[in-house]
Amino acid sequence: MSDTPFPEEYLEDDVELIPEDEMVEEEGKKKKAEQKLSELEICKKERQEYLDGWQRAQADYANLKKRMEEDKKYIGAFAVESFVQELLPSLDAFDMAFGNKVAWEAVDKNWRSGIEFIHSSLLRALEDRGVVQYDPLGEDFDAELHNSLEMVQVEDKKQDGKVVSVIQKGYKMGDRIMRVPNVRVGQVGE
Repeated sequence: MSDTPFPEEYLEDDVELIPEDEMVEEEGKKKKAEQKLSELEICKKERQEYLDGWQRAQADYANLKKRMEEDKKYIGAFAVESFVQELLPSLDAFDMAFGNKVAWEAVDKNWRSGIEFIHSSLLRALEDRGVVQYDPLGEDFDAELHNSLEMVQVEDKKQDGKVVSVIQKGYKMGDRIMRVPNVRVGQVGE
């Protein structure tokens, strides 16, 4: 008889008996492995959450930068427009001086040349910032683009509904009209 508690007929050469303390140790290793796998899954989930949050933050930051650039352009354009609005009365004074031909021709030629140079320098500075005079002389009248102050009788049918004179020039900044011109519109008499 042998020292094992099992009858010999149950014992075979290819069956290995594992002592109980080794089985407990194996189960402990198995539980630790399962716990490590569970921790790994939790870490993977947290990593994905952090990655998603980081990517959202990156996108938010890129959008913020784009908005700030747009705001900066808008503020710059608004500042230029505001400054130009303050200059318009001075530009109108130049136009009125040039428009009075009798008085303008009576002034010394050198003085006139200096004033014309100052006027052209001012217009050039405005053009460098995207502001141009809008003179619609000869265009079809458009109530959205022109302010009609007077209807003028014309004999030529080609001038009917056209801007025949500009009382006060308009100004554009890019495609945006800063001030519509004040005009006289031709109307064929009956």
